Amino acid sequence: MTQTITALYDDQAQAQAALSKLVAAGFPQGSIRLTPGASTTATRSTGSYDHTRDEGGFWASLKDAFMPEEDRYAYTEGLSRGGTLLTATVEDNRVAAAMDILEENGSVDLDEREATWRKEGWSGYGAASATGASATGTVTSGTASTGTATGAAAARGTGETDYIPVVEERLNVGKRVAEHGRVRVRSYAIETPVEEQVSLREEHVEIERRAVDRPVTAADEALFAEKTIEATERREEAVVSKDARVVEEVGIRKDATQRTETVSDTVRRTEVEVEDERGNVSRTGVSGTDPRKPV
Repeated sequence: MTQTITALYDDQAQAQAALSKLVAAGFPQGSIRLTPGASTTATRSTGSYDHTRDEGGFWASLKDAFMPEEDRYAYTEGLSRGGTLLTATVEDNRVAAAMDILEENGSVDLDEREATWRKEGWSGYGAASATGASATGTVTSGTASTGTATGAAAARGTGETDYIPVVEERLNVGKRVAEHGRVRVRSYAIETPVEEQVSLREEHVEIERRAVDRPVTAADEALFAEKTIEATERREEAVVSKDARVVEEVGIRKDATQRTETVSDTVRRTEVEVEDERGNVSRTGVSGTDPRKPV
């Protein structure tokens, strides 16, 4: 929802400065309007502004300002006296910020100004509106709610329709990765006893003695000299060595498959029922509004 804020300035430069600050604060310039007043008070008639004659056209210039006629009458009087009117349409949650900007730039306190005008002979809108409130109710969908906005700027609602939102939940299905098992391959060493048979050769030295009885020959004369005979015993021993061979490989490989899973849940949705005085009933549905008689 939006509200319309109106503020009256004696000086057009003040109004222009307020407009610039509103724009700098993020308010759309297209939602702000300046209505300059009379360039000189000599052009207006004496006494109160005659809106039936619409001197200067100020009464007509405020016809779309969405304000009660008593306020329109007061702002028209201010325009006829040379003031400048600033009108801004703002969101509800930014009304206070906009009004602060308008007041900081010297907007007129309309209550005090009306009191001054009355002392000068201004009759106001009429006896019923002699207090000249600076802001009155907001009309929405044909129902008027009253309230008061204090200060120099006044805020009035511009919405013309009340809405009941139709809310529905939507199911959002996403995906996440979750662990469902783990495979681990680990290698370690073990010792296994093994046996092998090998044939080994051994040599032995034996002393033989035999009896001999024969005459000494010339060749045997050398036997009286020293003589040594040696023989070496040998045997084979088992020699063990080891070599490593890769006899098998164990690895891990992952295969991915795709599957479709149906996810079931419930979602909520609000429905709006409209019933008029004739008993006609209409309800919102998935396919829109389906008017029907109540059973």
